[in-house]
Amino acid sequence: MAMLDTAAISTSRFVQDGDDGERSLNLLVEGMHCPSCVAVIEGGLKKQPDVTSARLNLSTKRLKLTWKGTKERSDALVQIINHMGYRAVPFDPETSESFEKREEKFLLRCLAVAGFASGNLMLFSIPMWSADGMEMGEGTRALFRWIQALIAIPALAYSGMPFYRSAWNAVREWRTNMDVPISVAVILATAMSIFETLRDGPHAYFDSGVMLLFFLLIGRYLDARARGRARGAAHDLLQMMTGFATVLQSDGTKQTIPLSEIQEGMTLQVAAGEKIGADGNVLQGISEIDTSLITGETLPRPVQEGAQVFAGMINVSAPILVQVTKAGERSLLAEIVRLMETAEQSQARYVTLADKISEWYTPAVHVLAAGTFLGWWLWGGVAWQVALLYAATVLIITCPCALGLAVPVVQVLASGRLMRSGILLKSGSALERLSAITYAAFDKTGTLTLGKPELLERGQYSAKQLQLAASLASHSRHPLSRAVAQVYNGPLLPLVPKESPGNGLEAIWQGRTVKLGKASWCGASASSGEALELWLAVSDEPPLRFAFADALRSDAASVIASLKQAGIGLTLLSGDREGVAQAVAKQVNIAEVHAGLSPLDKCRILDELKKKGEKVLMIGDGLNDAPSLASASVSISPSSAMDITQNAADIVFQGEKLEPVLTAWDIARFSQTLVKENFLLAMLYNVIAIPLAVAGYVTPLIAAIAMSGSSLLVIANAMRLNLRKATPWTR
Repeated sequence: MAMLDTAAISTSRFVQDGDDGERSLNLLVEGMHCPSCVAVIEGGLKKQPDVTSARLNLSTKRLKLTWKGTKERSDALVQIINHMGYRAVPFDPETSESFEKREEKFLLRCLAVAGFASGNLMLFSIPMWSADGMEMGEGTRALFRWIQALIAIPALAYSGMPFYRSAWNAVREWRTNMDVPISVAVILATAMSIFETLRDGPHAYFDSGVMLLFFLLIGRYLDARARGRARGAAHDLLQMMTGFATVLQSDGTKQTIPLSEIQEGMTLQVAAGEKIGADGNVLQGISEIDTSLITGETLPRPVQEGAQVFAGMINVSAPILVQVTKAGERSLLAEIVRLMETAEQSQARYVTLADKISEWYTPAVHVLAAGTFLGWWLWGGVAWQVALLYAATVLIITCPCALGLAVPVVQVLASGRLMRSGILLKSGSALERLSAITYAAFDKTGTLTLGKPELLERGQYSAKQLQLAASLASHSRHPLSRAVAQVYNGPLLPLVPKESPGNGLEAIWQGRTVKLGKASWCGASASSGEALELWLAVSDEPPLRFAFADALRSDAASVIASLKQAGIGLTLLSGDREGVAQAVAKQVNIAEVHAGLSPLDKCRILDELKKKGEKVLMIGDGLNDAPSLASASVSISPSSAMDITQNAADIVFQGEKLEPVLTAWDIARFSQTLVKENFLLAMLYNVIAIPLAVAGYVTPLIAAIAMSGSSLLVIANAMRLNLRKATPWTR
């Protein structure tokens, strides 16, 4: 989808009306790279007297802007963002996805150009390093320099664009970031190399600048990929807020409108199989609603007149009329999106150690380089060219390449190690957060259990009873009906059932009425036990109960025991009934249980734990778990989970065992040890190298080799991850 051009199209048509004369607009902001960009944009907008709120999410790049005034004011506010060096367009899920894909492709192209150029430059650099002027000949050496220049200059201009743009935006706003010294070093080294090539001087270092960009682009690309995964969950939820609804007018006519135009008080006609477009109450009709979006329960919930339903739920059985009570940004689904974006934003604001160092590191490097130049030129008695060469050496040797690689190289190796164990790492900072957990919160259905109801005590049912039940169940998509149908493998009876919404299926067989459904409808009393149940009723015969259970993962209890032994706190968070949740918790030996929870309840419990200082790991698989997965300190989801939940999770594992949770935790702890060691090595390198560079004992050539050597040292240390032996639970 093409990006909207705000210069040609007014944004006022996308503005939504709010309370007390407020207007709101959702925008997609291009050109952001770090939390400081968020602060600049939000700060600039909040300076406007009529702006009441400006909330920008770094992961989704969605800006929620609120102001008091006319709709046309939106164009002026958008221009303010554009003048800061960014680009704002009306937010659209498809537009957002298209932009992010283009950004990732651009970074990949820059990485490919830098890598290709580095390889070719080294072909000419090695002979120049290994031979002197007498052996090679000055003419050949000069030719090699010009060939290097022809290769390097276009590569440096193109592959450095992500850093140049970020540095320019920072400097223009009187800010600094780690891209500023990188850009200055590359530009200064390139200019020096061109100058030296023109004057046939000895100091041309095109290869150093290109190689530096190649290593740093690896980290930048991995970061972009991680952020893209984080945006997926909110993107999919936002997609659920798009589409159309059928509105029943007061004169009885019907009108189809976009979901965004639904207003409170409207009456929606929701057909069977259709998505409910807004929060409301059932005005007319009896049906069953798929509530997995809110509760995570596998079983549809019966609804009738007066029942409350929410946007995003699916009407399963029969048509109903819904009177809208909350629509658009006020709906529960919109609140879930806001919860997820707020959680992602708070995680995105956790800067890495390298970012913290850059707050003083970057300006210190520039001051040090300037001081080196002035010191040698004014007081050292050397020519300005030599002094400038020393300053360039300081910038090159202190470039934060090793610091920039400290995390990405470990992340790449850890991702590969986890991938071989069937575990997918999706978030750049997940390992750091997972290594620090003190508490683990488990969902029940599909996490501790397999999420597949199975018929209990099959031997107590006769072949005729199973045949009759399966013949009815084969006409239903209800999870328990499917479980019955899967058990029976023989021929089915030619029944023609009719559905009683919210109750079950009914048919005539040999002149007798046969029912399959809920207990009260089949003339039985519902059991107070912990198992799921379905009843079969035949005229003049006692009702027959089919009991079901959701089987535990085979190693669930042992995984819980290992976490307990390691001192990790445990809790079970479930949207299911109290009895069912308690039964599962008892089997796996979890003492703390919370049942009957909504997505907001789960987030509330996680927030309470975090307020107590706990670092919480959330493991869940239902759509209702998506907000809590996003708001937890770190999250894991099985590959059997819904796509949106996998997008919300930081880590996804395959298979029917829970063991990968422990494997991921062990790799995370070891990888963080390696990251800390890498930072120490990088800092130790700078402590030794910088004084030597300032003192003039290091040439740009040696500086480039030392800089590359520090990177190789960091990579070699990270390679120890591949030698990591399996923990007792992964053998």
